[in-house]
Amino acid sequence: MWFKNLLVYRLNKWADTPASLEEKLSNYALQPCSGLDMQSRGWVPPKADNEALVHALGSQILISLGVEKKLLPATVINQFSKARAQEIEEQQGYKPGRKQMKEIKEAVTDDLLPRAFAIRRNTYAWIDPVGAWMVVDAANIAKADEIVEMLIKALDGFSVSFIKTDVSPTAAMTEWLAGSHIPSVFTVDQDCELRGKGDAGATVRYVRHTLEHEEVAKHIKAGKEVSRLAMTWHDKLSFVLHDNLQLKRIAPLDIIKEQAKTSDQDDTFDTDFAIMTGELQKLLPSVIEALGGEVRSATA
Repeated sequence: MWFKNLLVYRLNKWADTPASLEEKLSNYALQPCSGLDMQSRGWVPPKADNEALVHALGSQILISLGVEKKLLPATVINQFSKARAQEIEEQQGYKPGRKQMKEIKEAVTDDLLPRAFAIRRNTYAWIDPVGAWMVVDAANIAKADEIVEMLIKALDGFSVSFIKTDVSPTAAMTEWLAGSHIPSVFTVDQDCELRGKGDAGATVRYVRHTLEHEEVAKHIKAGKEVSRLAMTWHDKLSFVLHDNLQLKRIAPLDIIKEQAKTSDQDDTFDTDFAIMTGELQKLLPSVIEALGGEVRSATA
């Protein structure tokens, strides 16, 4: 299993073993939505064929937060509410007012919720106590926040912070495409986005397009900055670096795929997890170093 999107945190405090973490997370295991619950959150086994809530491989830890949400579209509520409002109008002789319509919708929602379908999604987090990383596989910060909130709830004194670098990703990526030296472990690929400054700034996107130095330099000279850039690290992993230091579209390349094929492990899940964590433990420091190094807060 490979993470597709990386939101990277620094572990400020971590004192749990896999066993103690398992015990604490079990108090907040996912329970199905019941009755009038619209949503339920809780920990689920990260590995399909194992009931453990914590999957440990060596010093590396994998956990998964499950979110179950009932599907009750507004169109359905409105449809049933309209029908009920018509019945009430016939009974009382006049149309329900705004306050009464609100009460009708609330009553309809309460009636429909127990019968609504529920969908479930899982968000994974990799915890590296040795390197003091926590990496969440999420395309947006809201999903990562769910993981952090639930860990704060389950673990006493748990604390993380976003990684901060001396040079912002925007500044570094803009300099690289303007002609400055890019670290030798990276190569620039064919996707990027440049944004003008301010809310009304123009945006230029290149997709599978050779990034001609002169053409891109003109945009930069006109005041645009690079907000995301596709890159490859050591010919092993490709990814897109974003202006918030998020890495998206992580993809192992042929070297990694061949490594997985020749692994002695029979368990594909563990093989991928071991290779992924081993490579990301080297990729993340390389990215941070390329951005001038990590800036630690005084409280971290």
